[in-house]
Amino acid sequence: MKLQDSFNRIIDYMRISITDRCNLRCTYCIPKGRVELLDHDELLRYEEIIEIIEAASELGVKKIRITGGEPLIKRNITTLIKGIKAVEGIEDLSLTTNGLFLEKQAASLAAAGLDRVNISIDSLKHDRFKDITGGGDLDVILKSIQAAVDNNLTPLKLNIVPIRGMNDDEIEDFAKITLSKNYQVRFIEFMPVGKNSLWDRSKYLPTEEIRERVSSIGRLIPVKERKHGPARYYRFENAIGVIGFISAVTHHFCEDCNRLRLTSEGKLRPCLFSDTEIDLKNSIRRGASREEIKRLLKLSIEIKPKGHNLREDGINRTLKDMVGIGG
Repeated sequence: MKLQDSFNRIIDYMRISITDRCNLRCTYCIPKGRVELLDHDELLRYEEIIEIIEAASELGVKKIRITGGEPLIKRNITTLIKGIKAVEGIEDLSLTTNGLFLEKQAASLAAAGLDRVNISIDSLKHDRFKDITGGGDLDVILKSIQAAVDNNLTPLKLNIVPIRGMNDDEIEDFAKITLSKNYQVRFIEFMPVGKNSLWDRSKYLPTEEIRERVSSIGRLIPVKERKHGPARYYRFENAIGVIGFISAVTHHFCEDCNRLRLTSEGKLRPCLFSDTEIDLKNSIRRGASREEIKRLLKLSIEIKPKGHNLREDGINRTLKDMVGIGG
């Protein structure tokens, strides 16, 4: 079965946040000051997540990405991985992590059925990394990257958010990694997400500028990595890895959007940059049938907008911060 929205986009991918908690405080994700966390009972339970995925799979969803917060802080996450992997129709299961706990869990995650990981890493300099992340240890992340490779959690994607005056002088260093490593190094525009976000125009680098700096190393050759997704991929001549650019602000990728998002509190978001949500959790806890869950999933797709209105001046940002939506 193929699930199409009002604009004939095939929806076959769901990103599911399993927690709003994180062991880091990255500048672009968590705002300064106190962060309101959900009570434990407000979070979706593993069995509820599986129930939603089973319904989504029957509608044609084939790909699942687990996000947070930081998903690896959750207890018994391999139980969830095994449960998702056992759902008929799910062909690809991935996870986004900050990497702090990945080294110790990579083998068990792979054994449970996880296919691949994305790792967020915004500096290759130890002191700077610690500052950006609010206390992260770069050496631990580097060991986790190797553990992911050793356990075939690949293709490995490294996500970098260049911020002017903070880490933009490392753009070329990150790009050079692909010359010798079979990684997908992806540069993501700093997005004005959340009413309390530290985003401002002076810190923002458009993809055009990022790509220009990367091109100073060598000619970029377009690469077709996959049919759908926000990244546009390139490769240096004779490079082992590839470079991706995700232009959420300057070049909207909405025409190819194939996804839904499920927050850790059980709200379906048809679009990352819209605060429109459908409450699945309360329906499930009131005893909703499989058909009712599928009806709500279909409704979220029916109201999926043609595109978002995010702008380079920061206007039209979402009310929720990224940590509350799911990375």
